[in-house]
Amino acid sequence: MQGDARPDLAAHYRHGRERVSGLVAGLDEDGWATPVPACPGWDVRAVVSHLVGVQEDVAAGTLAGIPTTEQTDAQVARHRTTAPQALLDRWAELSPDFEALIDQLGIWPAAIDVGSHEHDVRSALGRPGARDCPLVVEAAHSLASALDAGVPVDFTLDGVTVRSRGTEEPALGLRTSAFELFRLRLGRRSRAQVAALDWSGDPEPVLDALFVFGPRPGPLVE
Repeated sequence: MQGDARPDLAAHYRHGRERVSGLVAGLDEDGWATPVPACPGWDVRAVVSHLVGVQEDVAAGTLAGIPTTEQTDAQVARHRTTAPQALLDRWAELSPDFEALIDQLGIWPAAIDVGSHEHDVRSALGRPGARDCPLVVEAAHSLASALDAGVPVDFTLDGVTVRSRGTEEPALGLRTSAFELFRLRLGRRSRAQVAALDWSGDPEPVLDALFVFGPRPGPLVE
């Protein structure tokens, strides 16, 4: 993230939720059942159910960090038959308290989660957009500066250079977009896709460290 300005995580989450809600509100049952390639085994309903379920679990005091696989599965199962509008209404009802909490405690992963899943849904529905929104840009800069791959990496994201952690010189360079870095760091790209990006040298020493989640076994083209 550029500079020392404190991120507005409440606004990031709220705007992400509003964009996702706008994307899915008009879908019919077939639309809600659209498979989401970025989240194997999930459809659009499962993605929204997870996002709502995180807030429900936090409100109930049963979730204090990143949910386990079992918790995530339970979130999806809980809303398997919830009417779409009721699910969106529930999300809107819970969000103000959740947004205030993540902003107060500086919980970046919660904002990153809604941003990541927004683009999962966009990709599934063939409706790209918001790739240069503040959430994506600030999260990408944060994810770039937080990388510790041993070798420092200079990420030039849409013309702005952000250096990762690292002790060796000279740094390896990668020129790409904030959106692409956001997606690859969160496991939405394969290893081969990342290796084929515009690197200044051999990326092999840092490839494995780049993925917070992942990499995908096969490519995802968006």
